[in-house]
Amino acid sequence: MRPKLTLLSDEIIARILAEAYELLLKPGIKVQNEEARELLMQEGVVINPETHVAQIPASLVQRALESVPREFYLYDYHGNPVVHYGGDSVHFDPGSSGITMLNPDTLEHETTETEHLIRLLKVAEQIPQYDAQSTAVICHDVSKDIQDSYRLYLTLLYSKKPIVTGAFTNKTVQEMIDMLEMFAGSPEEAREKPRAIFDVCPAPPLIWSNFGAGNLIRLARAGIPAEIVSVPLSGAAAPVTMLGTVTQHAAECLAGITIHQLAKPGSPIVWGGAAAIFDMRKGATPMGAVETAMLDCSYAQVAKTLGMPTHTYLGATDSKLVDAQAGLESGITAMVGALSGINMISGSGMLDFLACHSAEKLVIDAEGIAMAKRLIGGVKQHTDTLATGFYDDKINFKGGDFLKQKITMQLFREEQHLPGNVIDRSSTRAWKEAGSLDAFGRAKLHVKELLASYTRPDLDPAKVTRLHAFMLDLAKKAGHEELPKLEEYQLT
Repeated sequence: MRPKLTLLSDEIIARILAEAYELLLKPGIKVQNEEARELLMQEGVVINPETHVAQIPASLVQRALESVPREFYLYDYHGNPVVHYGGDSVHFDPGSSGITMLNPDTLEHETTETEHLIRLLKVAEQIPQYDAQSTAVICHDVSKDIQDSYRLYLTLLYSKKPIVTGAFTNKTVQEMIDMLEMFAGSPEEAREKPRAIFDVCPAPPLIWSNFGAGNLIRLARAGIPAEIVSVPLSGAAAPVTMLGTVTQHAAECLAGITIHQLAKPGSPIVWGGAAAIFDMRKGATPMGAVETAMLDCSYAQVAKTLGMPTHTYLGATDSKLVDAQAGLESGITAMVGALSGINMISGSGMLDFLACHSAEKLVIDAEGIAMAKRLIGGVKQHTDTLATGFYDDKINFKGGDFLKQKITMQLFREEQHLPGNVIDRSSTRAWKEAGSLDAFGRAKLHVKELLASYTRPDLDPAKVTRLHAFMLDLAKKAGHEELPKLEEYQLT
């Protein structure tokens, strides 16, 4: 009896896909990567040589869809399957690519550097609600040329979980693939048990950029999973209507899947995104808006009709602080994502339209995730009778009778999620005796506890040495004499 949220009828989904196929022909998809255009032209796709707009026929797209895996796993460092992409499996990871981080003491948004990413990695590593890590923030203390690879380097050193990552150039995506293959032991092992998945973004409306399409091709040929993150903005970079936006999103995903599968049929790819409305008053892209969550629920429903694995960006907030607005927006949208059965939900820990990260918000969001997962666990029947078996001759019609029953102690943990100390369920007296802290104050304490209890992963020293040498070589080519020092490692 799992609860499920759906917003679209079968008829509307059929119309969305039909019109998406029309968009692939007229106006078409602008493909700015030469290799991607060549792959399409080899299949007879007509491409304007001046505008690079491709008219992609439905027959080619449908052939690509036939070769896409309907499910696959991401694995941890030890080779255990942890994240299941497919069906209605639901997983969460921290949001990625933030450029600032909330200082919990000053409440200022600090430009992110190595120490900030490591802080987030240590916290997320110990929170079971996060099934995967992400390369959560950009490290501005290294050259832009190596920022993508450096984020993955740190994540591989500080975590054993699967990783959601991404690259902003064709050069760095190949470097990151090389790093994953090196750490796995071989290209074959990296392909057989993928540790990471890469977000790849088209540019709305209806554009696959040089690096976006190039990323798709390189990931497909390496057999490393790709996650399309289409970001149509309703009313700005997409039609103002939800249905129009979801239709454009479908066209961008279908074009990306086609390019990806032409590069190597059968490589894993995910129908994902970070669709949002465009706030006409503020000129902003609110990730905490309910309409944004509705867009994501809708496009995921379209994807599921095709049997595609799914991803979205929810559980974030537009608030600049970890406050009531942050809890409201993050909790509601995470719940919508879970009820929609979306396989990977990114965004936890993020503030300020996905620009800022917060370790304290990560631990609060984890409690919201636990609630969402409890809800989709549904109502279950644990006993032969529903209620009558709990009553006998000893019932005295006073409260507390059921506390004495053995079955209460046996089943209450299965029926109830018991939150951590970040959530307050104490009496007012006990709350005051504990310091009268609000949720943010309790989260600050929990982050300190997690940082103190963090233990460096026990990794193969030979792999760590090779990885460090590879990263150091990239750094020197980018003009660095050395990499930032890492507290837990003595790497030279």
